[in-house]
Amino acid sequence: MLSEREVARLAPGLTCWLELGLSRAAISGTLAGCLPDAPIRSPAALLAYRLRELRPPRLPERPPGPPPGPDMDIHPLQTCDDCDRAFRAPAPGRCRSCTAAKAS
Repeated sequence: MLSEREVARLAPGLTCWLELGLSRAAISGTLAGCLPDAPIRSPAALLAYRLRELRPPRLPERPPGPPPGPDMDIHPLQTCDDCDRAFRAPAPGRCRSCTAAKAS
C-alpha cells in the first residue's frame, strides 16, 4: 500500500511513461515484475527507482509512409466465366489461365 503523499510523488514519473504511449499492462509488468524474494521495506522507493531508471526512451516520430499503390488493393473474389475458378479481380471476367488460353 502507498500513502497519498507517496502516490502524489510518484504520479509525475508515471505520467511520463503513459505519455510515451505504453500500455498499462506493459507499465505494470515492468514496474512490478521480477520483485525480490526478500520483503520490500519501501515499495514507494522501489517504484520511484524503477520509474526513473527503467523508463524507455522516447521513440522518434515516424514519417507517414506513402499511400498504398494500386497493386496493394485487395480485390473481391470473382468466379471465372469459363472454368468457374475463383480469382481476385476488380470486375468479373476470366481467370489468368483462361485469358492466356483464349489469347493463344
